[in-house]
Amino acid sequence: MITSIETVFTATLPPQRPWIPLTRPNRSRPTCIFTVMCYNVLCDKYATRQMYGYCPSWALEWDYRKKGILDEIRHYSADIISLQEVETDQFYNFFLPELKQDGYDGIFSPKSRAKTMAESERKYVDGCAIFFRSAKFSLVKEHLIEFNQLAMANSEGSDNMLNRVMPKDNIGLAALLKTKEAAWENGLPTETSALSQPILVCTAHIHWDPEFCDVKLIQTMMLSNELRSILDDSARTLRLTGQKDNVQLLLCGDFNSLPDSGVVEFLSAGRVSADHRDFKALAYANYLRRMPGSDHEFTHNFKLASAYSEDIMPYTNYTYDFKGIIDYIFYSKQSMTPLGLLGPLSQDWFREHKVVGCPHPHIPSAQPPTHNQKDSAKNRKLDDHRSALHQPIDKKAVGNENQLSRNAVASQKKSFHNQKGPRNQTENHQLPKNQVEHKKIEHPKSVIQERKRQNMNR
Repeated sequence: MITSIETVFTATLPPQRPWIPLTRPNRSRPTCIFTVMCYNVLCDKYATRQMYGYCPSWALEWDYRKKGILDEIRHYSADIISLQEVETDQFYNFFLPELKQDGYDGIFSPKSRAKTMAESERKYVDGCAIFFRSAKFSLVKEHLIEFNQLAMANSEGSDNMLNRVMPKDNIGLAALLKTKEAAWENGLPTETSALSQPILVCTAHIHWDPEFCDVKLIQTMMLSNELRSILDDSARTLRLTGQKDNVQLLLCGDFNSLPDSGVVEFLSAGRVSADHRDFKALAYANYLRRMPGSDHEFTHNFKLASAYSEDIMPYTNYTYDFKGIIDYIFYSKQSMTPLGLLGPLSQDWFREHKVVGCPHPHIPSAQPPTHNQKDSAKNRKLDDHRSALHQPIDKKAVGNENQLSRNAVASQKKSFHNQKGPRNQTENHQLPKNQVEHKKIEHPKSVIQERKRQNMNR
C-alpha cells in the first residue's frame, strides 16, 4: 500500500531538549567530570526515499544533513563523542578536520568489508568513530574489534557461526584514554599517578535485523570477551610502567536491541540464560561453552549500568515504522555515576507539526543523539578522588554517594511536555524557503523489504 501525501514544511523548530540533572558533583575534593555523546549519524547511502519517504528529498541529502549533524555535535560540545554510520571519506574529509578545529582528536575504522574493496569503493563504507577533547584526554592505544573475524575463529563445530554470524561485518572500536589536568575540577589529585585516570571508551554498531537476534547477542558476547582482554592487557601494561591500573569502562553505541532483549539483559545484568529466547535454540554450544559462566548462564564482570532508563528516554530511534530504544551508553557503575542527561525531543512538537518520523528538515538523523555527564569514582583504596564522564545525553557523573533524584526527574518530565523553551541547536541551520513536496510513505512491509535489499550488512 502506497499513500501519496503533500506536506508543507515550515521553519518552526522543535523546543530545546531538556537537560535532566540527576545528582550534584561532590565539590569537596578533586573530581574528574566529563560528558559523553553517542550518535548514529545515518550514513548517506542508507538515507533513501524508499526508507524515509516522509522526509523531503532535499532534507535527506548529505550536504544538507551533515551541517545539522555538525551543529548538534558543536552545540552539545561533549568531551567524548561516539559516532556510528560514519562514511570513511566523511570521517577524513569532514568530521575529523571540522572537529580538530574545535579541539578534538579522533579515531575511526570502517566495517570489515572495506578490506576487500578497491579504494574507489572503500571510501563509501561506513564505520565507527570516537572523538575526544585533546585538552582533557590523551590517546594511549586504539583497538579494532571485528565480529566476523571473531566468528570465523570460533566457528569450529558450529554452522550457525559460519552461516549467520560470520557474514555480518559489524565492528566495535575502542580507545584507551588517559585524563589530563584539564579534565579535573576542584584541584588536582594529590597522587601523581591518579592524575592520569585510564578510561577505555568503546563504541559499537551491532547488526540491525530483528530476525537475527541471535547474531546480535553473539556479537555482544564476543564484544564483552574482547573488552575483557583489552582491559586486562591495559591494566598489566599500566602496572609495569607504574601508572594507575584501575581502567574504567565506557561502552556506547547502536546496539539495535530493545531494553527487553538478551543483548541489554546481558550487558545490564551481567548474565544471560543459556536458553534465552534470543539464541533461537540454535547450536552455538561450542562457542558458548568458552564464555565465562556455567552450563545454565553466561556472564561478564563489568558491572555496567545504562545511563538512560525508559521512563526518561522512551526512544532513541524515531522513524515512521519504528520508535524505540536501541542506542545506549553503559558505564562502570562501581566507578562512575551519571550527573545528568539530555531528555527526549518534545512529543507535543511531533504531534503539533504532524511529524511522523525522523530524519526531518530540523532533525538530521533517524536517531537523535544521546548525551550524558558522569563522574568516575574509584578506586578508593588507591585514592579518594572522583572522576566523571558524559555521553550525548550531555551529562556529568559524580561519586556513588550521590543518589539519583527521582523527584527531580519526574519534575523535569512533567514540565518538559508543556515547555515553550528556547530553540534547539539547529536554529542557525536554515531550511530552504517554501518547500512543498509530494512524498510517498511506504507500508512497513515495503520498508523492511527495502532495508533488506539495500543494507544486508548494515
